[in-house]
Amino acid sequence: MLSIETIVIYKSKTGFTKRYAEFIAEDLDAEIYELHEIKIEDIDKYDTIIYGGGLYAGGINGIDFINKNIDILKKHKVIVFATGLCSGSDDEINNMKNSNFNQEQIKNIDFFYLRGGFNFNNLSIVDKVLMTLMKLKLKFKKNLNNDEKGMLSAYEHPIDFVDRENISKLINSITIKI
Repeated sequence: MLSIETIVIYKSKTGFTKRYAEFIAEDLDAEIYELHEIKIEDIDKYDTIIYGGGLYAGGINGIDFINKNIDILKKHKVIVFATGLCSGSDDEINNMKNSNFNQEQIKNIDFFYLRGGFNFNNLSIVDKVLMTLMKLKLKFKKNLNNDEKGMLSAYEHPIDFVDRENISKLINSITIKI
């Protein structure tokens, strides 16, 4: 396998994204940083930039770092992964891409969805308030789908779908076999 200079940058509120970032960095022998520890000028030496953030109301946490610096990042291989609770259907993934990137960015960024989890107890107070509002909305909705039923259940019983196997497609998109 050919070694490439890779950096993994992440923003994680509840730990699911951080765990995936650590798996990816370990498997690629890459450097890893939380988003607040890095500046755009620090990443020029890397061939591959991997960014990960959790999904919040469809938006990828911290994605502005990528979007604001896309012109600088064009000379690198850029991979973004998002973590969340949804199942990751094709429609959900397309919505994630379209909500976070313009059409040019979609062409230039490799995107992966890695199913994370939900633990209400690990949320900040602000996020707890927002998620409580979502819970109320779901409780009064008729004909919940399976994902919505699972989400309601997760408020009382945390769910964790993080699995190292989930990163295999992302890792395979980077590694070069000789």
